[in-house]
Amino acid sequence: MSVGVYAVVVLLVAVERLAELVISRRNLAWALRRGGFEAGRGHFPVMVALHTGLLVACLVEVVVADRPFVPALGWTMLALLVLTEATRAWVIATLGRQWNTRVVVVPGLRRVTRGPYRWLSHPNYVVVAVEGVALPLVHTAWVTAVVFTVLNAALLLLVRIPAEERALARLRTS
Repeated sequence: MSVGVYAVVVLLVAVERLAELVISRRNLAWALRRGGFEAGRGHFPVMVALHTGLLVACLVEVVVADRPFVPALGWTMLALLVLTEATRAWVIATLGRQWNTRVVVVPGLRRVTRGPYRWLSHPNYVVVAVEGVALPLVHTAWVTAVVFTVLNAALLLLVRIPAEERALARLRTS
């Protein structure tokens, strides 16, 4: 795979992320009209920067470090990337209007336990973690994969998931 084709793959992921932000904004407005509240607002800009940085770093590392495309690794990671995108679509479809890039809960709505939520409390975070490895490794951008994985894990484990769990607990006690 050429660097140009890889750039198109990264661009497609970026377009998908922009589409997510549009869906998220629409769902946020819907939730707020129904008395929803946002929790953990302060970490959202960090998360956006991290995810934007992933996309940029994938391309920068491949070009600057002259990373090769290794077919056995690259095609496997591309297949895994496609699987993550399909799983993300499943997550979004399962949550419907409750899906958001922000931590937003609406009083009166129950926690979703169907679809991928039947097996995992936070399937989208698994998708992001796998994507953060697969996307860079399509073109052997291993430094980006490692740095994103460490930073994303710290953000998720120390900030995002606890904020989400607190918001959901607050919802159950209201």
